[in-house]
Amino acid sequence: MTAIGFEAPGGPEVLIPEQVSLPEPGDHDVLIRVAFAGVNRPDCIQRAGHYPAPPGASPIIGLEVAGEIVAIGKDVPDEMIGQTVAALTPGGGYSEYCTAPWNHCLPVPQGMDLKSAAALPETLFTVWHNVFERGMARDGERLLIHGGTSGIGTMAIMLAKAFDMEVIVTCGDEAKCEAARKVGADLAINYRETDFVEAVKSHTGGAGVNIVLDMVSGDYVPRNLQCLAEDGRHVTIAVLGGAKAELFMPMVMMRRLTLTGSTLRPRSDDFKAALADEIAINAWPLFASGELAPVMDQTFPLAEAAAAHARMEAGEHIGKIVLEVAGEG
Repeated sequence: MTAIGFEAPGGPEVLIPEQVSLPEPGDHDVLIRVAFAGVNRPDCIQRAGHYPAPPGASPIIGLEVAGEIVAIGKDVPDEMIGQTVAALTPGGGYSEYCTAPWNHCLPVPQGMDLKSAAALPETLFTVWHNVFERGMARDGERLLIHGGTSGIGTMAIMLAKAFDMEVIVTCGDEAKCEAARKVGADLAINYRETDFVEAVKSHTGGAGVNIVLDMVSGDYVPRNLQCLAEDGRHVTIAVLGGAKAELFMPMVMMRRLTLTGSTLRPRSDDFKAALADEIAINAWPLFASGELAPVMDQTFPLAEAAAAHARMEAGEHIGKIVLEVAGEG
């Protein structure tokens, strides 16, 4: 089969199509004929050599796909054969065929196109776990999202609004702020022109937000804490702005703040299966019914994965970048 590989870590240009053997599904796995594969920031970090695949995972990049199940392992329910699914994968998505644990798959209903389905798993699993489980989001609360027009950001806006939250985002220019408002953000702050701490305080009458979803870390963390209301939760899912932060801990104590975070890929298969079950009940119906749909950026052919990575790293995209492998079939 054709897959995207690289001989040595580097910039987007190291990604090249190559011929590799089809993966063999394990006892609990399905083999998916990939129609589309989502592109995510961890893919770029892996390509650069800073995020190796966990033990036992495919070295091929790609954490989410949509397509048809064409083979199954011995412990997989027989009815999975022939199903069209969106799957969270441990790796291997940038290829014509990919394996995934069967219980990390979500059924693609009639009416949902496979391109949109492939754009959902990584961001949906990440946002659900970090905003609603770790962040303990509740109806009526306020959420501050950095990177409001990223795949994660747009997913977080949509889900938060679906559960009656007030959403504030930061973006890098006015066009992105307007795009975030169209997705549903109640307030979009251009962080290059406005101090987001002051903007949050002004918008909330000094009350602050209940949750911050932080992809920046670094010197944003102490500023984020200034935005939090009492008993607020700070959830870190990436460290694009630096791995270290300096905090004034008496503020954490006096305001009873919670600092947490997570990475999804290294978590156990059982954890991801439980997360998939919760998403299937609480969030997937919103997309299956058409009430919500992922915000889509550009689609690139599989062979042009390098261009897809270059677009993501340029930071100009709004929503999800997707690779077309076999299309809608």
